[in-house]
Amino acid sequence: MLVIERPQSFVTHQECDKVAFQNGFRRTHGEIDGWRHYTSTTAQGSLWLARDNNGGWLLAIDHPGVVAEIDLEPTDAGGPGIARFGFADLGLLYAAMPRTYQLAVSLPDAPLQEFLQETKGLPKTTEAERLVVQRVGQDIFRERLMEYWQGRCPLTGIADKALLRASHIKPWKDCDSDAERLDVHNGLLLSALWDTAFDSGLVSFDDAGRPLFSPALSLDGKAFLRWDKPLPLSDKHREKLAWHRAAFSYAAE
Repeated sequence: MLVIERPQSFVTHQECDKVAFQNGFRRTHGEIDGWRHYTSTTAQGSLWLARDNNGGWLLAIDHPGVVAEIDLEPTDAGGPGIARFGFADLGLLYAAMPRTYQLAVSLPDAPLQEFLQETKGLPKTTEAERLVVQRVGQDIFRERLMEYWQGRCPLTGIADKALLRASHIKPWKDCDSDAERLDVHNGLLLSALWDTAFDSGLVSFDDAGRPLFSPALSLDGKAFLRWDKPLPLSDKHREKLAWHRAAFSYAAE
């Protein structure tokens, strides 16, 4: 039977702090029933860390978006948060933490809150002033997509920052709100060539993340659009991609 170490030993306490602090969760809120509680000044939600009687480690998360997309199998261990995840050793816990932070800093409305804070008080009367505000939003959107997609084009694996573009699925001008404009599920991090093809409607993607090529795309153009694997998509991405396919008159699947 799994038993949580409570209270945590000095060594466990120190290791939990190191794991959390090195991965963006540097605000501590004490320990309850063997679980040390952490939050972040830059990411949303809380997490808790614990150790069990078998020498394994446990991570608890209360952020629904992170739990939905973390790609870890929850454990049935009781504890705080809305889901708990077990790790046989400390190395596996360390390996999972960067993705935990990347998702927490980009989901669901963290980019919007940052945008509202940074543009508070900025004038929006003239076209030039509105363009300044838009640029702030686009910069935030790009940085959050870099976090969400782990700094590389998911189609090609390209990680050169200068070659990556923050591609809106539903364009900025067509969005109904700033929340939609800044939602990372309304964006793909694509290499420059793929971004141009996607933005112009020469390529879209099906619900499995596979490219769909327009008849207007030349054979030479298609040959240069190389890809390694499909996009890993959430249901929210699929909703936005349905809009993109309809906007560019791709045949129903």
